[in-house]
Amino acid sequence: MINQQLMGKILSRLPAHGVMLGEAQEMAIPVGISNRHVHLSQQDVEALFGKGYQLTPFKDLKQPGQFAAKECVIVVGPKGSISKVRVLGPVRPQSQLEISKADCFALGVKAPVRESGDLVGSGNAVLMGPAGHVELKEQVICAQRHIHMSEIDARMLNVTNGQKVHIKTEGERSLIFDEVVVRVSEKFTLEFHIDTDEANAAGLRNNDSVFIVS
Repeated sequence: MINQQLMGKILSRLPAHGVMLGEAQEMAIPVGISNRHVHLSQQDVEALFGKGYQLTPFKDLKQPGQFAAKECVIVVGPKGSISKVRVLGPVRPQSQLEISKADCFALGVKAPVRESGDLVGSGNAVLMGPAGHVELKEQVICAQRHIHMSEIDARMLNVTNGQKVHIKTEGERSLIFDEVVVRVSEKFTLEFHIDTDEANAAGLRNNDSVFIVS
């Protein structure tokens, strides 16, 4: 018979809720497609929309506490501009514009693929609002594809914060995304985030399911 100490060691190595690794890897992860958007500091909100201005929530996002605001801005680069770029709230300590590679070509902006907040050496652009403009210097990125998840999700999927995994999609244009960063926090809801370029390449829509394969 297996003694209690040995049984405890075995159980401690299993993911949460007794889910075995093979089953966990088949756990469906919903897709969230990120169109171009900007996160703003309060200082930049006021520069663009007026002194004392507060963002107006328009639609709650899946990640708790995050929302799409009613406010939009115009993004200007050396080659062109893009209007109606949505502001996401709440405000952050530093402004950050997230665009796709297709947007980079349209704007003439060189934006590296980075994780959120990794801005040193990133791209430049100008934001225009009804009350003024803001120059973004090393504040423009193409977001690294990633998965948001809670600690329980991470245990079930047998992954850790910062780990990079492969994600398999389904359908007529199925493919495997590599270098997908795992982000773990009790503030997160399970969701695979990619931009519009990547979603179109795989024929994905919001709330489609993808799976970790390794």
